[in-house]
Amino acid sequence: MGSTVRPPGVGRVFGGLRSRRIEDIDEKEKMKEMYNDHKGIDFLKRTITKRRIMLMLIDLLIVIDVYGVIVLCAGLKAGTWHLGDRFALVKLIGLAICLLLPRLALGIYNSIWRYANVRTHLKLILSDTIGGALFILLGRLYHGIYLGVAYSVTAVLFIMLATLTSRFVYQLIYAVSDSSSDLREGSATSGQTKGINRINVAIVGAGNVGATLAGELTRNPKAHYRPYCFIDKDVAKIGSEINGIRVYPENERVIEFIQSHPIQEIIIALPDASAEDKRRLYDLYQRTGCKVKIYDYPLGDSDAVNKRSLREFKIEDLLFRDSIAVKSAIVRPFYADKVVLVTGGGGSIGSELCRQIAKMQPKKLVILDIYENNAYDIQQELVRYHGDRLSLEVVIASVRDVQRLDEIFREVRPDIVFHAAAHKHVPLMEHSGCEAIKNNVIGTYNVADMAEKYGVHKMVLISTDKAVNPTNIMGASKRLCEMVIQCRTDAKTEFAAVRFGNVLGSNGSVIPLFKKQIAAGGPITLTDKRIIRYFMTIPEAVGLVMETGAIARNGELFVLDMGKPVRILDLAENMIRLSGLKPYEDIDIVEIGLRPGEKLYEELLMQTEDLDKTENELIFIERDRPLSRAEVDAKIEVLMHAIEDTADSRNGFHDAVIAALKVVVPTFREPHEVNQRAAVAKEMNDVKQVALGANAR
Repeated sequence: MGSTVRPPGVGRVFGGLRSRRIEDIDEKEKMKEMYNDHKGIDFLKRTITKRRIMLMLIDLLIVIDVYGVIVLCAGLKAGTWHLGDRFALVKLIGLAICLLLPRLALGIYNSIWRYANVRTHLKLILSDTIGGALFILLGRLYHGIYLGVAYSVTAVLFIMLATLTSRFVYQLIYAVSDSSSDLREGSATSGQTKGINRINVAIVGAGNVGATLAGELTRNPKAHYRPYCFIDKDVAKIGSEINGIRVYPENERVIEFIQSHPIQEIIIALPDASAEDKRRLYDLYQRTGCKVKIYDYPLGDSDAVNKRSLREFKIEDLLFRDSIAVKSAIVRPFYADKVVLVTGGGGSIGSELCRQIAKMQPKKLVILDIYENNAYDIQQELVRYHGDRLSLEVVIASVRDVQRLDEIFREVRPDIVFHAAAHKHVPLMEHSGCEAIKNNVIGTYNVADMAEKYGVHKMVLISTDKAVNPTNIMGASKRLCEMVIQCRTDAKTEFAAVRFGNVLGSNGSVIPLFKKQIAAGGPITLTDKRIIRYFMTIPEAVGLVMETGAIARNGELFVLDMGKPVRILDLAENMIRLSGLKPYEDIDIVEIGLRPGEKLYEELLMQTEDLDKTENELIFIERDRPLSRAEVDAKIEVLMHAIEDTADSRNGFHDAVIAALKVVVPTFREPHEVNQRAAVAKEMNDVKQVALGANAR
C-alpha cells in the first residue's frame, strides 16, 4: 500500500483546482462590463461608431470599385455604356443604397467579424440578395438607375464575393497575428504566463461538435487551448484535415501516439456517448498521463443552461448508466396551481424537491424543516432564482410535534405533501435508535394523520432500499413508515411511498466524505472493499419521485430502477483519478471494518416477479399486501413500550429495540445473516459481471 503522507500540492490539485474554460469572447458582453464603468461609456460609443463607419466605408469602396469595373467592361461594347453616361453616378448611388440598407436592417455591421461563423456569412448573402432584387425592381420603376438585369446581377455577385473575401482575409490576418503574438509572448517569457500560454489538446471526436469546439478554440484569442489534432474511429475521416487540424485514428497505438507528441490535455467531444462510452474513453485516455476533460452539457444540475461547455469529468459520468432525463406531460399540470408542502425541505432530497416543484408554477410552496440553516439556504436560493413569481413560505417545526403540525396544516391547507423528513444515518441511528423511531415512524404517522384530517389530495413518502430486509434500526424504521402509508387504503387522501437507493452527493453520503479525505491528502477509508451500493443523481431521483407522485394511487409502494450496482472501491479509485492523483500512490485506500447495522450489499430492488410495470420503464409498483390500520397501530405500540421500558437503561436499550423490531418487522435480519451470503448474492455477482465486461473492453 502507498504512503498516507499527503503528497505535495494535493490541496492545490483537488481543492483549489480550477478547470480552465473556454472564455466568452463575445464583444457585446465585454461592452456591457465596460458600460458599468461610467468612465468607459464615451470610449465605447466612439469605438463602436468608428468600427461601423470603417466597415461601411470599406464596403462602399468595394461597391465603387466593382461598379467601375462593370462600367469599363460595358464600355468595351458598342457604345452601350461608357464613363460619360450622365446617369452613371445616379446608378452608383442607387446600387450603394440598395445594398447598404438591407445590410443595416439585418445588423450586418453589428457583427464582430473576427469571430464570424457560417450563419453570419449567410446573413450577408441574404442581405445582398435582397439588395440586388431591390435595385433591379427600382431600375424597372425609374429607368435612370436601370443597369440591366445581367449587369445588375453580375455587379451584385461580384460585390458580394469581394465583401466576403474582405471578411475572410480579415479573419485570417487576425488569426495569424494572434498566433504570432502568442509565439512572441511565449518566447519572451520563457514559458511563463505573462501572456496566454496555450495548451495543446487532442480532441476525441471529429464530428460536428468536435469541429465546432476546435473552431471556437482557434478563433478565440483568449482561449487557453490550441487544438493539436483530432482522434476518431471513422475511417473516412482518418488522415484528412478539419480546419487545418489532422485526424488520427483511435487504435491500439493511440496512447503511444499521444505520449510521443506535445499534447497536454485530451477533450472528449462525442455528443452521443453513453455512460459506458464515457467510462471507456476516460479509462483509456487517462493512461496517457494527460488531463482528460469532456465537452458536454452540465451534469447533475437541474438549473443548468442547456448549453455545452468544457468541464472536468465528474463521478456521475463514470457510472454504468446514462443519466435519466425525466420528461412527462402529466407532471407539470399535476403540480401547477397547487399548494405543496415538503417536510424535510432543507435536506438533500427535500431541497431538490423544492427546486423542481418551484418550476411547476405551484400556487404556493411550503418548506418545513427542523434545521433552520438548511431551510434558510434553500429559501434564499429559491427567492434569488424565482423572485416574486413564487409564493414561498418556510416553517421551522418538528414532525414529532403533532400540535404544531396541526397548526401548520390548518393554516396552509396543502394539496400535496412530500414527506422527506427523516433520520437516515445508519451508524448514528444504531446508537440513537429511539430518535430514529420517534422521528421516522411517529413523525410519518403524525404527518399522515394531518394529511387525512385536512383533506390533502396526495401524500408521498420518501423511502429507501434499506427498508428491504433491513439489518439496522434506520432501515427497519423506514419499513414501518411504509406500513403506515400503505395501511390507509380507506382514506380520501391518496397515500404512496417511493423506494430508491443512494443518491450521489447527498449529505452524509460517501462522495462528500471521499472528497474531504482526498483534499486532506488521504487516506480514503472504506468499511469493506467488497461493499456495493446502488446510486442515482439527486435531480433524476427527485424527477422520478415527482412523476410517481403524479401517477400514484392509494396505498401503492413504488420502486425506482437504480440501474446496476456500483462497487464503492471503484468509486473511491475513480474519485482519486478525477483529482489528478493515483490510487495507492498519492492517496491510499484502507479498510476500517463494517459499521454497526451495515451490510455488504443492498438487496436488489428490481425483483421483476414481484413488480408491476408503469408507463415509465424506470418506475415500478411492488405487489405488497398492506396491513390494516389496527395491525400497524399494534406494531407501533410494541415499539413504544420497548422504548418506555428501557428508558432508564442505556445499556439494554439497543437490544430491547432490536428485539421489538424483529417482532414488528418480520423481514428484519442481523447484518451477519446477510453478509455471510454475499459471495453467492445476485447483487454481488452483477458487480463482478460489470467489472469483467469493463476489463474486456
